[in-house]
Amino acid sequence: MKTRLAHVRANVSDLYKSIEWYEKILGFECTGADINDSWSYADFECGEGATFAIAVSSKGTTSARFNFNVDNVNELWEQLKDRVTVIEAIETMPYGNKKFTIADPDGNELGFIQQGR
Repeated sequence: MKTRLAHVRANVSDLYKSIEWYEKILGFECTGADINDSWSYADFECGEGATFAIAVSSKGTTSARFNFNVDNVNELWEQLKDRVTVIEAIETMPYGNKKFTIADPDGNELGFIQQGR
């Protein structure tokens, strides 16, 4: 059986604060939020690959790691490095990929990778 990743979600503590951070800092576009007695959840626009979403964790837990492919990791690094918490500074991996990792307000790790050529 072949599988294809369709959806990933980061758990957050404050939906509105996190939506604002993902939009203002990363430039993501929130396509909708669903807030009711059972959950607080938001989706973001996705070009290709898995849908990315955030939700307030019912268990109060956060901390996950997500990697995003980007076309120009150097440019994104320059835009973000002084505005975010850096987990891993930009580096070139032995296999050729160039990447860096930051944290969102809840400590979820977001990696940005430019595939080696």
